[in-house]
Amino acid sequence: MRLDKFIAQQLGVSRAIAGREIRASRVTVDGNIVKNSAFKLLPEHVVDYDGNPLIQQTGPRYFMLNKPDGYVCSTDDPDHPTVLYFLDEPVAYKLHAAGRLDIDTTGLVLMTDDGQWSHRITSPKHHCEKTYLVTLESPVSDETAALFAQGIQLHNEKSLTKPAELEVITPTQVRLTISEGRYHQVKRMFAAVGNHVVGLHRERIGGITLDPQLEPGEYRPLTEEEIASVGMPSH
Repeated sequence: MRLDKFIAQQLGVSRAIAGREIRASRVTVDGNIVKNSAFKLLPEHVVDYDGNPLIQQTGPRYFMLNKPDGYVCSTDDPDHPTVLYFLDEPVAYKLHAAGRLDIDTTGLVLMTDDGQWSHRITSPKHHCEKTYLVTLESPVSDETAALFAQGIQLHNEKSLTKPAELEVITPTQVRLTISEGRYHQVKRMFAAVGNHVVGLHRERIGGITLDPQLEPGEYRPLTEEEIASVGMPSH
């Protein structure tokens, strides 16, 4: 990779600005000042900018984050803080959420820069299961589980929802597993049976379960097994 392209990516600036920084003697490669923007960077080179090391990324990256309330999953939002705030990683802005959560929904978010991998999670044809812990305003009615298992009619939708699995924990707390990702689906499913969701927390995506060690706002890299589980059936 050209040095100016690498600097531009690392600093999140244009190639022209990166070139200016290089010519201003602010970049060293293996301890030597390099002023040539077209310098060919090799994976083993050590690059510093103003004395700070810049890490050359090797291969795609995969993380799980325990998303707190009040953050959005888009990588750029003028009105709200984004989940990228929590990711202390080089060129974090290149990561995106594989399956977003609403601003007021908490729990498991998968962050990656591997577009094909995230597509296998979000594409409707892969039917990737997602499990949510749902807190309800009113006690769940006895027939809700059976209705969800059959599929229900959401407002302004042509087709029924796919069969969903409901496990009652307490009268106002349930665990719901769905295999599609319609807009605000969980909230709309309960609205369709006359209830209201007051808390929503995602626990699982496919074969990946939120690590109980992670406090809200904390994250960790996915394991090889977790990464490989995407694209395989979850059962």
